[in-house]
Amino acid sequence: MTQVCLVGGDCDIRYELLSRETARRALSTYDLTEPYTNTLSLSTVSLGAAVSLLNDLNWYLVRFASDALVRDPSISDTEWLSRPLAEAIRDGRLQPDETDDTYRIYPIEDGALAAPSFASGRDAFDHENELVVRVTEDEYEG
Repeated sequence: MTQVCLVGGDCDIRYELLSRETARRALSTYDLTEPYTNTLSLSTVSLGAAVSLLNDLNWYLVRFASDALVRDPSISDTEWLSRPLAEAIRDGRLQPDETDDTYRIYPIEDGALAAPSFASGRDAFDHENELVVRVTEDEYEG
């Protein structure tokens, strides 16, 4: 199963999404969890389904989420993909093995994702205390 993790901005992402009828309907078929206090997570059947859901929720994500992440077990069991990177892989513009050079690293502090930093190369990441997200070169440089 492919996972989606929505990181809340300056708001309660679960409340904001579920209080709007269109977003609530789009999410109604999924089991929602909160792996971190400022996130909302769910599982989809594929990378394509995950990207499609994010596209359906785009209006809300722009307003209420600081990040939208995708983790597909065929690519990595421990590392997440940024939304633009997941789209590039789904669309065939990038191959999964071409995506492990630039990262956004979220420290996990007191059960929440803290402000991220960037890293490059194949550093040894602490997957227990960090959420590791592969990003596109444009996201890394921008």
